Amino acid sequence: MKTDVAVIGGGAIGAAIAYFLRVHPRSCEVAVIERDPAFRLASTPRASGGIRQLFSLPENILLSKFGLDFFADFERAMAVDGEPAPIGFTRGGYLFIVPPAAIPVLQANFEIQQRHGVDVRWLDPAALKARFPSMRVDDLGAGVHSPTDGWLDPSSVLQGLRRKARTVGAQLVTGEVAAIECEGKRVRRLKLRSGETIEADHVINAAGAWAKEIAAMVGLTVPIEPMRRYEHYFEPATPIEKLPYVKDVNRLAFRPEGKGYTGGVPDLAEPRGFNFEVDHDYFERVVWPAVAHRFPPLETLKLKNTMPGLYDQNELDGNPILGPSGLENFHLAAGFSGHGLMHAPGIGRAFAELILDGGYRTIDLSRFGWQRVLDNKPCRERGIL
Repeated sequence: MKTDVAVIGGGAIGAAIAYFLRVHPRSCEVAVIERDPAFRLASTPRASGGIRQLFSLPENILLSKFGLDFFADFERAMAVDGEPAPIGFTRGGYLFIVPPAAIPVLQANFEIQQRHGVDVRWLDPAALKARFPSMRVDDLGAGVHSPTDGWLDPSSVLQGLRRKARTVGAQLVTGEVAAIECEGKRVRRLKLRSGETIEADHVINAAGAWAKEIAAMVGLTVPIEPMRRYEHYFEPATPIEKLPYVKDVNRLAFRPEGKGYTGGVPDLAEPRGFNFEVDHDYFERVVWPAVAHRFPPLETLKLKNTMPGLYDQNELDGNPILGPSGLENFHLAAGFSGHGLMHAPGIGRAFAELILDGGYRTIDLSRFGWQRVLDNKPCRERGIL
């Protein structure tokens, strides 16, 4: 098989790249290779589904702005044969809350967000209490609320993107990449475990938590590790006021879902590896106390489900590694560290520009390139991740 671009990994990032390559004015042939088409262990369906502009780096803010517009029109734009693609997109807002010591960082980020056109509101403890009466605020310094941010259903997004990518001409290949053959500074072909080979002018590693294994096939060592995190669904005994997506400096992150809430407290000290086991005490030990402390009426909540998933954690700085990586035509699109789904549309557009226009045209993502890894110069977010 011969194609212009081979994308390894068929999750949200890979599917978005394929879609934008196909709808570009100078579209090319693209094949997306996914070893697990049922996505039993994939990260996208296990994501929280949040989309927010509350970042400190302009690149991440702009990726989220584009993503919000894309997802707002997703149901119509991703329709196939007149059948819409609903994703449960909800502009429920985001709320970042910090203790007094973190006010300067929150303030600096708030000002950056304002300069980039984000609708953000500064809330002091009194304003937080007035807006969210169930919230404990005596240990808080301030909060920032972004009412136009929101969330969606990750599985519906994945299926909608893949279906539309196929409709516009992308080939979705079921198979596992077993080896990558190189000649000089270029990748020539992929060898699948089935024995099939795929020749490509460009190869994009969008394998998420498995990106390190793919990179090793071309002799690259990347600082991307699989990191287990949990998505818990829990319901309160007594309903409270409507909440946005709440995040704090201790990594508590949860949002409304159905009759309850979904979220958790990712642990950056979690041992790296492909671990899908569930620590059934983690919720009671870590998440429940954090939720009950911040919202005392939720103390009587009941855990209904826990779903483990993996971040493709970039150990260098928590931001993605994008573009050519060591070889001229071997690109990385991984290391999103929990932000992949919200940024998938912007990343898809960026790679279409990179490959078909010869460089970024809308959002300059060059700071997220491979060179910073070689130079060991992190490009980190400040404040809440």
